[in-house]
Amino acid sequence: MHELGLALEVCRMTEERIGSGGIAQVRAVGVEIGDEAGVEVGNFQFCLETLLAEPPFRGARPVIVRRPGTDLRLAYLEVDDGRPDD
Repeated sequence: MHELGLALEVCRMTEERIGSGGIAQVRAVGVEIGDEAGVEVGNFQFCLETLLAEPPFRGARPVIVRRPGTDLRLAYLEVDDGRPDD
């Protein structure tokens, strides 16, 4: 399943960015998917939801945005670092 591999890679990149120290809790993972990227969005979303339900993500929600083109990219991470808002 092509979409599972993509979802695993998104999770790997997310974990790489937040680090393994558990300092920040991921709230949302934003992914942009091109209409011509060859990705079955429903399957990808299911895979990503399943993976994000497990540690170290603890229930982060996927936010998938469709775009024209062929790109698939990690657009943003919404995190809670435990500090009060400035």
